[in-house]
Amino acid sequence: MTEPGDGRVAVYIDFDNIVISRYDQVHGRGQFMRDRQKAAGKTDPTFTAKLAEATVDIGAVIDFASSFGTLVLTRAYADWSAAVNADYRGQLVGRAVDLVQLFPAAAYAKNGADIRLAVDAVEDLFRLPDLTHVVIVAGDSDYIALAQRCKRLGRYVIGIGVAGSTSKSLAAACDDFVTYDDLPGVARDEDAESVEVTAPDAPPAAGRAASVVEPVAVGSAASKASAATVTDGATEPAAPKRRRSTKAAAQEPAPASAQDSGPEPTPEEPVEEEREDPQLVATRLLARAMQLGHEKDDAEWLHSSTVKGQMKRMDPSFSEKSLGFRSFSDFIKSRSTLVELDDSSTAQMLRLAPTRAARRAQHSGRVS
Repeated sequence: MTEPGDGRVAVYIDFDNIVISRYDQVHGRGQFMRDRQKAAGKTDPTFTAKLAEATVDIGAVIDFASSFGTLVLTRAYADWSAAVNADYRGQLVGRAVDLVQLFPAAAYAKNGADIRLAVDAVEDLFRLPDLTHVVIVAGDSDYIALAQRCKRLGRYVIGIGVAGSTSKSLAAACDDFVTYDDLPGVARDEDAESVEVTAPDAPPAAGRAASVVEPVAVGSAASKASAATVTDGATEPAAPKRRRSTKAAAQEPAPASAQDSGPEPTPEEPVEEEREDPQLVATRLLARAMQLGHEKDDAEWLHSSTVKGQMKRMDPSFSEKSLGFRSFSDFIKSRSTLVELDDSSTAQMLRLAPTRAARRAQHSGRVS
């Protein structure tokens, strides 16, 4: 049997299963079906608010799967025309997840995703003989036979499900099974951790000021809404100018001089959404990579190359140089409140800061 480690990973997500299970975990068993029937396909503010409270962090699921090796394929099965699932499409497409559309043939499309997912997985095992790991994101007992078949074909099977909605038999059929709440990086209000990050001094040619990022909650929704405070002595840079959208520009009448000046100018491109501060994104990425490393290796210190490799698997666009650092060790030193660096030997070693390591052990039920 293939052991965990660097490998080639296939991820299969029964999306309806994981979303409904999470909703029932937060609001009560069987509550999703009752609330959806009350909504009856209409826009119900109460139902929408309850869905937001039970949002699934798909990024945490995919990041955990990437810790086993390179993600060869990632598929999510659902009816993506349904409003419940449509809100996740952008997040999934952004992580290069293939969205498999399931059109309900009956009232509830019973077992539609189960059968399609299992057929695709078995086909992939024979079509891609180099697959070493199979990740099944679901808690339905219908996947027991699939997990057993994958193991018989020599693959290492990892299951991910929501506590309280997962079959014990499915967990027993997998080589490794993790509940959603135990995934590194899943946001918990009670253990949100603040991290103070100091960006490096910019080179003179760049003309940028040294920035100090205010403490944010790693892995929480609050961290995504927080903004970086950039200071240069007592002077603050002016806010960046935003272009008007094409729609807004079209509604305004053109000046007289512009109307008589010949052909109309080419309309501007639509305004793109504001991007998060890259320093904050990199900090969250580092935190999750460290948590994954400690959980999987059960080691106090991790090689810096291993941590960087995991960060690159989670986000191939990561580059410490694009953030203004000359090396990865400089990037780590700027996050000294989150990670400790031991560069006394040739092999640089990293670990979570003691206070954060203690909290991580407390949440995982370990004794320091």
